[in-house]
Amino acid sequence: MEKLKSMSHATRSKLITIGMVVVAYFVMTGLMSAGAVSNSTIGLLIPICAYSCLAISLNLVVGISGELSLGHAGFMSVGAFTGVVMAQMLDGVIAADPMRLLVAMIAAAAMAALAGFLIGIPVMRLHGDYLAIVTLAFGEIIKNVLNNLWLGYDGDGLHVSMSNAAALNLEEGGKILINGPQGASGIARLSTFTAGVLLILFTLIVVMNLVDSRSGRAIMAVRDNRIAAESVGINTTRYRLMAFVVSAALAGMAGALYAMNYSSIVPKKFDFNTSILILVFVVLGGMGNIRGGIISATLLTILPEKLRFIGDFRMLIYAVVLIGVMLVSNNEAVKAVVTNLTSRFRRKGSKKPAATAVKGGGENA
Repeated sequence: MEKLKSMSHATRSKLITIGMVVVAYFVMTGLMSAGAVSNSTIGLLIPICAYSCLAISLNLVVGISGELSLGHAGFMSVGAFTGVVMAQMLDGVIAADPMRLLVAMIAAAAMAALAGFLIGIPVMRLHGDYLAIVTLAFGEIIKNVLNNLWLGYDGDGLHVSMSNAAALNLEEGGKILINGPQGASGIARLSTFTAGVLLILFTLIVVMNLVDSRSGRAIMAVRDNRIAAESVGINTTRYRLMAFVVSAALAGMAGALYAMNYSSIVPKKFDFNTSILILVFVVLGGMGNIRGGIISATLLTILPEKLRFIGDFRMLIYAVVLIGVMLVSNNEAVKAVVTNLTSRFRRKGSKKPAATAVKGGGENA
């Protein structure tokens, strides 16, 4: 306990965030073993893990780097379909499902990072509203490319077409992996809650270490004052691109985890609305607040499902809750009350060691 108190506030905050994820995992595992969790809630666990990773990764761009990106679902879709294709091609080659999932997620991260790099080269030269509009456009471009992509596999290898399935010219016994707007079907459901939690921890470690590194300090310097950063020799485009590519790679891994939780997936799922949903997680949890992003992703994934009993009013209540939370979280009076309570709690905690020391001194005297 003393070691925890002697740590810096940033280190202690990171350990608390990681500890919260680990404790939540063991609590949920215990509840599922006891049969105390409904099937609908169990079905939400992997999407919650995927959305948490997406919120953390987008926070790297929006909160840490200070750029507004509206195309995060595009990188998620690249990772989703890459992971699905890789997993199906490795069926029979790698017997162990966890290993096949791992290889598929690594391939998804690589393809999403490549897409992020190619998109980031022109995009990272823009700022503000212009960058948001262009990332939105690229997200829609990726979705439309996938809508017009047919991918098959047979003894001769991969076949690609942008017209229709017949143009693939597959041999007998060949398999269509991506069927245009119908997406991918017959997906092996490799994703597990354990894999999702491990991905959250991996994402946390990557983002936290990047933020604390020399590159992370350069990224935040560019965010705070781009002109001042350039004046001391910081390559602003390079560091902004670095944050963008890392964010894209992590989004790709989350997309693969998300896709392999279902038997089929379609490109339409990864549209503008999904990008906005991920952005809502970040904004509601607090810009740059990684722990808040995880909490908001969890609550906003569970809330619509738990409100299904009220039928057509479900999304209305959901919107009202969102507005209420945003108003409260941006209210200076509420912030003052929370700060006051936190400071009182810290003062009470710091008085105990002092009192013990005085008591000990009296006894020794």
